[in-house]
Amino acid sequence: MLRQTIAGAPVLWWISFHVAVLALIVADALLPHSRRDTPRPKLAWMWSLFMALVAGGFAFWLNYEQGRQTALEFISGYTIETSLSIDNLFVFMILFRGFGINHRQQHRALLWGVFGAIFLRAIFIALGVSLLDRFEWVTYIFGAILLYAAWRLARGSSAADAVPGWIKNMQKGATALLPVILAVEATDLLFAVDSIPAVLAVSRDPFVVYTSNIAAILGLRSLYFALSSMLDRFHYLHYGLAGLLGFVAIKMLAAHWIEISTLWSLGIMAAILGVCAIASLIATAKGKTSHV
Repeated sequence: MLRQTIAGAPVLWWISFHVAVLALIVADALLPHSRRDTPRPKLAWMWSLFMALVAGGFAFWLNYEQGRQTALEFISGYTIETSLSIDNLFVFMILFRGFGINHRQQHRALLWGVFGAIFLRAIFIALGVSLLDRFEWVTYIFGAILLYAAWRLARGSSAADAVPGWIKNMQKGATALLPVILAVEATDLLFAVDSIPAVLAVSRDPFVVYTSNIAAILGLRSLYFALSSMLDRFHYLHYGLAGLLGFVAIKMLAAHWIEISTLWSLGIMAAILGVCAIASLIATAKGKTSHV
């Protein structure tokens, strides 16, 4: 049975991956900062770095098992999903402020959110790959969705402007955790409409698309607590994410006429995000200087 394949990958790979995912979720939940009422950014940064190293190790294993191209596709998918997930972080920040929940409750809400995201992403990816395999014209629909998402980000003054109005208008004080978890799941579902077509633009391998998505989601919880005090400083992040989505959309729409290698795509995406990150840091530094 373990020698059989599911979506082109051995059953053993799928089982092993999910066992590793469960182990990492449990380890994250047991970390000291998950059970405290006050944030510990240093520990959150260390766990975020560890999760990135785990993703890098997985890419190295893919390189050994299936070759350099598959590993690069995984890295590209992981980069796209992680970058676009920063949008989710803005939403989570507004959600938690709106509901007025404490640090420990935020951890619990995001933990349940990870489980829900794994289930929802599996469905979205299966549908996306199936549609692209059977109906090539769906590529243009996905490309149009990404272009619209890029425009939506670029027209705002910050990444927080992409947050739906119903989230911004929530009243504080609703401390029950279930509505928060449901809101987190709804948010992930909303942003998956953008991120999954973007990852499908760099790979059609279901195993690569799924594992890169889940690897990015696993690091999202700790990344939120690492960046929560800094999110407002990312002045030009929305332009970087808009540029990333725009590039991926053009790559998808022009695939029949122009072929851009995965390595070049990865380099272009890194350059877009790098320029916006540096510009944001410079703007933040200038802002601090002007207030001195």
